[in-house]
Amino acid sequence: MTETSSAQTAAARTAVPADPPPVSAEQAAVEERLTRVVMASFTDCPNPRLTYLIQALVRHLHALIREVRLTESEWNAAIEFLTEVGHITDDRRQEFILLSDVLGASMQTINVNNEAYGDATEATVFGPFFVEDAPRIDNGGDIAGGAAGQPCWVEGTVRDTGGHPVPGARIEVWEADEDGFYDVQYSDERVSGRAHLFSDDNGAFRFWGLTPTPYPIPHDGPVGRLLVATGRSPMRASHLHFMVSAPGLRTLVTHIFVRGDELLSSDTVFGVKDSLVKDFVEQPAGAPTPDGRDLGARTWSRARFDIVLAPARA
Repeated sequence: MTETSSAQTAAARTAVPADPPPVSAEQAAVEERLTRVVMASFTDCPNPRLTYLIQALVRHLHALIREVRLTESEWNAAIEFLTEVGHITDDRRQEFILLSDVLGASMQTINVNNEAYGDATEATVFGPFFVEDAPRIDNGGDIAGGAAGQPCWVEGTVRDTGGHPVPGARIEVWEADEDGFYDVQYSDERVSGRAHLFSDDNGAFRFWGLTPTPYPIPHDGPVGRLLVATGRSPMRASHLHFMVSAPGLRTLVTHIFVRGDELLSSDTVFGVKDSLVKDFVEQPAGAPTPDGRDLGARTWSRARFDIVLAPARA
């Protein structure tokens, strides 16, 4: 928020009790009448689903305004905030996704659209840093692309809920470097920390990446200021992104998280699920690698992630 809008909001807080008193029956009737009129204005919409969505939005938005007795200065501050979110958004930074994430709206939408099905792997937030057309690597290849960090060997299988291997599943992976930045956050057009590969004939996959580390979501904009104002941290728990797809099966968007990370219980976008917390086992310098790669005097880690995809109709 701007300095002016922050001052307006502070003034509004002093003018309206945190728990406003009930309004008179006459005032409630005025407010209810407006809600009905606005909802009725959308009844000629030719799209039934759009009618349902916009009327529900009006009903809940009006209910919020009435419940909290929203002041005009608070409403103006909200408009200014959303305007700032729009201004900072471009083709490399999506502030609206950040806002959705920190409000838990992204995670709740994922919950609604990915109902539990057998032992299918749980989904979690997509995040703002996925990029189309990431380079392809072969099984056993390296997604790091020169990004800084501790090497990490990741392996697993892709199966359906019947236990059958899924050969040829497309596996997109992306992650931040050890400084907490994705490649798109740099200005030099680098492509690193991301790639795609395909499961083999047995549904298996394997690749080198980086051991995930904690990092803050971009917090130099309006969403960051919102977190500061509400006493929340911008930090994300350490994670590695996956998007897995195969014909006839539900596309999975998920992460795996590092067991023992102290941020697991306070991930700022609410993305952690217990089933997605995995062991990243550190290996000493000189320990033999699964593919014979020579890492010299560097330590490395390894993790396993077995993926189960639900049917597309589920």
